[in-house]
Amino acid sequence: MHDAISLLELNQLIKDTLDEQLDPTYWVIAEIAEINHARQGHAYLELVEKEGTQIAAKIRANIWSYTYRSVASRFKAVTGQELKSGMKVLAQVTVTFHEIYGISLNIKEIDPNYTLGERARIRQEILDRLNREGMLELNKQINLPSVPQKIAIVSSSTAAGYGDFVNQIKNNRFGYQVQLRLFQATLQGTEAAQTIIQALKAIHEAHIENSFDAIVIIRGGGAQLDLDCFDDYHLAVEIAKSKLPIITGIGHERDETIADLVAHTKMKTPTATAEFILSGFREFEENMELIWKQIERNASQIWIWEERKVRELENKLAKLSGILIERSNEKLNFILRQINTLSQKQLTVNKITLENRLLNLQKASRVIMKIESERLERLNTDLNRLNPKRFFEMGYTRTEISGVPVHKLDPKSGDKLCTYYGDIKIESTIETIEKYGK
Repeated sequence: MHDAISLLELNQLIKDTLDEQLDPTYWVIAEIAEINHARQGHAYLELVEKEGTQIAAKIRANIWSYTYRSVASRFKAVTGQELKSGMKVLAQVTVTFHEIYGISLNIKEIDPNYTLGERARIRQEILDRLNREGMLELNKQINLPSVPQKIAIVSSSTAAGYGDFVNQIKNNRFGYQVQLRLFQATLQGTEAAQTIIQALKAIHEAHIENSFDAIVIIRGGGAQLDLDCFDDYHLAVEIAKSKLPIITGIGHERDETIADLVAHTKMKTPTATAEFILSGFREFEENMELIWKQIERNASQIWIWEERKVRELENKLAKLSGILIERSNEKLNFILRQINTLSQKQLTVNKITLENRLLNLQKASRVIMKIESERLERLNTDLNRLNPKRFFEMGYTRTEISGVPVHKLDPKSGDKLCTYYGDIKIESTIETIEKYGK
């Protein structure tokens, strides 16, 4: 009879042998074929290794809930993704054997950097740095004109993408005119990022005298490694700090490059970039046409409203002017009546005043005439009293010597005298002179 052991004994022997012969942990590269989450927080996985499309190896694995929370959280923080089927991971595992459930792996750690890849890790570090420095949204804050008519292009004159872009712009079916200026750059290789930076600096220098509306970075696609230059940190900073909005049309279908992420607008291909720019022209034209139609409609409506208002105002004006004229006529007639009444009263008052003044004048003139007549009589009396004829009538005469009254002279014998008496003149000669009296 053969020496036999029970199945349990065999499984225990396997378990003890594995515990004794295997290291405590191993780092294993495998693909997650399936992952399920238990209600308690555990994760149950099926790991496989493929050779082409064929599965070369397969094993069950688990991550206990306490470990899964930290592993999954760290993995998402680094890669930006959840653990899921189809991912290739580098996991630290321990090999366990259970008498009932058989062999399985207990996952202790998953290295997210392996999944992310060295290039992707560096890319993520650059993105994190740009985010901390506030560069990711900087260029997006610059206004992109609706109609960018002056565009600076960073590309290579021999690039197929550049030719496609220019052809699309210049031969657009709407006939839009766009001024394009190429700034030559190398778009792949170790020096590519630096030549693109130099081209951007040259554009900003030229912008001082010949202002541009936007910058377009054009490439025609290529292998994965050929696009690494667009993940360069210094190029990303140059794009972010650009004073002009930058549109990228690098021509790739994978996840965006860092240049795409920091640019104002990203497009997949150069042709799509040209279509995007031309769509802005078309949208602007359509908006202008819409605005013009709205202006026409509004102007027409306003014209109708204003015409209606004018007619209403004309009617109101006619009514108001009629009322005002009627009121003015009434007021004018009232004023005329008042003027007539007042003028009649004033004429009556003036007539009475004039008559009173006339009576007063007559009275005053009579008094004055009486006074003047009396005065005239007195003067006449005085004049008659002083009349020389009256003196002659009283027997007085006037004697002169050579026209001078004799009483003003010292007469001498022999002087000739002229004596006047009334209308009689007597001439005589002095013979003797005698003094009498004293």
